[in-house]
Amino acid sequence: MNYKQLLALFKETHLELQQRAARSVDTSLVIRNWLFGWYIVEFEQGGAERTELYGKRLIDKLSRELKTLGLKGISSTSLRQCRTFYLAYKKIGPAVPAQSSNARIALPEIQQALPVISFDAIAIAPKMLQELSAKLAGYFSLGWTHYVALLTITNADERRFYEIEASENSWGARELERQISASLYERLALSRDKEGIRQLSEKGLIIEKPADVIKSPFVLEFLDLEEKNAYSEHALETAIIDHLEHFLLELGKGFLFEARQKRFTFDNDHFYVDLVFYNRLLRCYVLIDLKRDKLTHQDLGQMQMYVNYFDRYVKTEDELPTIGILLCHRKHDALVELTLPKDSNIFASKYQLYLPSKEELKKQLEEAAGIGHCENPEQEGPDDVR
Repeated sequence: MNYKQLLALFKETHLELQQRAARSVDTSLVIRNWLFGWYIVEFEQGGAERTELYGKRLIDKLSRELKTLGLKGISSTSLRQCRTFYLAYKKIGPAVPAQSSNARIALPEIQQALPVISFDAIAIAPKMLQELSAKLAGYFSLGWTHYVALLTITNADERRFYEIEASENSWGARELERQISASLYERLALSRDKEGIRQLSEKGLIIEKPADVIKSPFVLEFLDLEEKNAYSEHALETAIIDHLEHFLLELGKGFLFEARQKRFTFDNDHFYVDLVFYNRLLRCYVLIDLKRDKLTHQDLGQMQMYVNYFDRYVKTEDELPTIGILLCHRKHDALVELTLPKDSNIFASKYQLYLPSKEELKKQLEEAAGIGHCENPEQEGPDDVR
């Protein structure tokens, strides 16, 4: 080891342990807030005497007196948030299902409850608090800011989906908020049946087949392009390349960028694929063609030719068939269905340059026969058990 390597080792060790310490502090804050919520709920339910004495004034009284004890981050708003957090997560299982050989193993009980510990017993025996805190550390994999964002979601299944995805993909709180605002759950649910939607809430997004990477629509609001006809397909492509990191996040898990305007020659003619990606989970090429306006059957035929070429001349024997995705501003589903074979690996999906309306997407889910949580008119709120 030379001196430069020694310096690098010191730096890497410092950063790793610094990050670990920060994660530890954030996990402790999550546990603390869950316990605070538990204390409040248990005290509120402790009998008529407590209810009559404190009523709705309990949280305000707690906040004032805890501040005099020097505790920070315990405003009335924060304590109410802790209460909501506990009610949403009072029955919990490990945040991320166990995995083996890249395949998920479903939990025996997704809503597995923590061992019952008496609220009064903890007040008498503080050692039990240490045991409970240690147990809780294995259940929360995100930071408090993440859970604050998750608590804005009233549907428990949807909230669970975002929790799993944020943990597995190491989303920061800002990226989690962006995915919630972009209605990722609803967009994925639109292309799935009832069983597929249930799996989203229990296991997150699993990439096993080409259809799993398709969203309806793809949301490209991060390109900062106005919703107008003035820009060209080239401008759209350039904007995507300029925001490639965001576009990869929008595409989803396992995507690697290979080329822009990938040229191949056939019978002395040159052809250009707008964007070429590779998905390491599906082990196949993914070709993306951008269409500024309405999708035509000629566009579908062209993509079929691109896919055929890659399958016959580019992919290796151990790789799976190539996927083609046409991103268009408008499409006619009947035209796509009529043009493409039923077993085709080609998909047409709309893109939009603004965040979608959750109400609009939920209405589409309601209109799709037999699809989704919207079949039940009673929405689960934060007070419901997970």
